[in-house]
Amino acid sequence: MKRTKAAKSTPVKPAAKKVAKKAAKKATATTGKTTGVAKKATGTIKKAAAASKKAAPAKTVAKKAAPAQAAPKKAIVESHAALVRRARRINRELAEVYPYAHPELDFENPFQLVIATVLSAQTTDLRVNQTTPGLFAKYPTPEDLAAANPEEVEEILRPTGFFRAKTKSVIGLSQALVEDFGGEVPGRLEDLVKLPGVGRKTAFVVLGNAFGRPGITVDTHFGRLVRRWQWTDETDPDKVEAAVGALFPKSEWTMLSHHVIFHGRRICHARKPACGACPIAPLCPAYGEGETDPEKARKLLKYEKGGFPGQRLNPPQSYLDAGGIPAPPLGAG
Repeated sequence: MKRTKAAKSTPVKPAAKKVAKKAAKKATATTGKTTGVAKKATGTIKKAAAASKKAAPAKTVAKKAAPAQAAPKKAIVESHAALVRRARRINRELAEVYPYAHPELDFENPFQLVIATVLSAQTTDLRVNQTTPGLFAKYPTPEDLAAANPEEVEEILRPTGFFRAKTKSVIGLSQALVEDFGGEVPGRLEDLVKLPGVGRKTAFVVLGNAFGRPGITVDTHFGRLVRRWQWTDETDPDKVEAAVGALFPKSEWTMLSHHVIFHGRRICHARKPACGACPIAPLCPAYGEGETDPEKARKLLKYEKGGFPGQRLNPPQSYLDAGGIPAPPLGAG
């Protein structure tokens, strides 16, 4: 029998070695590229995560800031009896702050007051007070104004704005006083509202301040404040008058009007109330709508509270005693 030779390991030829080395290098290069791509991707992910972390606080701040910009008013849930108590307490507090509260139109008699009140529409009491001295010097009585030349009256009333319409009203009002009431201003609501240019607001100003008969004056300040205090949510002046009148004894109506209007002009302003200087802040559901920092709030105070001139050229002595400064006449600085 032939002997079978043991199989010998076949030696790798040089050419095969070269092929193997190239394959190994290619594999290594591919692996390196893959690793590089992986590292690059990992780096990108890390950068994105870092950027996300940096951006996160901005989102958080934005979310926290949003409610503050649109913070709703706090609605007070209270019984009618509780509302009456709170409303009357506010009035008592305001009476202590403004014991000298008064109508801020200069007048010496009912005729001057009704004319000044008609002229105060769409302008300030200060502008009216600066204008009426010239008007009453030339036309001191209803008979004089009833017979006046409209063009001359218009020229006097020009600083108050809407002077043509106001001229027509005051001349017509004076004629009605002469023809229907013997040249005297009537002391009854139903008669006053028949006069040209006289509505309930003007009538109550005249009744309360010239005749001593109680009335609520619903001007822009009064309406704004009683809604802020949630005494009523009505916007119609007649309905506001009825709602607020039901919270107080009739005898307090006139002074209540003065207290509220004084507060609206001096502290509880329309655009930026001085909440930090407000004496009734604990009773006010709208606290925080304005400046709450005491120092900054004090800088917002007006008239005698801020040390500035008032609206009357001839204010009551009690106002002067409280630190009030008379307003300057027309054209004086």
